Amino acid sequence: MRAVIAEDSVLLRVGLVRVLETAGFEVVAETGDAEALLAAVDEHRPDLAVLDVRMPPGFQDEGVRAALAVRAQWPRTAVLLLSQYVEERYATDLLTGETAGLGYLLKQRVADVEEFIEAVRRVAAGGTALDPQVVSQLLVRRHSDPLDRLTAREREVLAAMAEGRSNAGIAERLVVSESAVAKHINSILAKLDLPRADADHRRVLAVLRFLGVA
Repeated sequence: MRAVIAEDSVLLRVGLVRVLETAGFEVVAETGDAEALLAAVDEHRPDLAVLDVRMPPGFQDEGVRAALAVRAQWPRTAVLLLSQYVEERYATDLLTGETAGLGYLLKQRVADVEEFIEAVRRVAAGGTALDPQVVSQLLVRRHSDPLDRLTAREREVLAAMAEGRSNAGIAERLVVSESAVAKHINSILAKLDLPRADADHRRVLAVLRFLGVA
């Protein structure tokens, strides 16, 4: 699989290249700004674009705007955004659209190479990867709603779903069986009064409800 990287910190960019190559990706382009990133995506049509939230020239939301442009113009390219801090507004902007092939992680996660590679592969394969701190931050502003019906364990399961983990990954995280996870998910879907649809779609709706963007 091919990837492009946009990160203005040369040291981190070099590290990202090495990590992605370790994960089996071919890094076809690397740059330090959003405009060059868009040109690289247009030229190479990569499987994955990894980019910083804030980049030159303004160091504001250049990366987020570039990510939205990539998802609109080249929807087959998965996007993984990296941020120094939790940017709640930017995360919400991204999550209001299609969430397949989308990741939002704090840069500190790169230090745990094994877990970071797992997240990268999940996003490139069409899944999602949301940083636990991003999920927690989005929940701070929530008030009374159907989520209050969930038990503590069900909220843990739903939080893990929001991070993009599979049933097996949730079971490993919570040290329970996969069948127990499946039962919790069924209970969550019922308590959130989600419309009848295929299982995958209802799962996405549950996560969006959890994050407050649906």
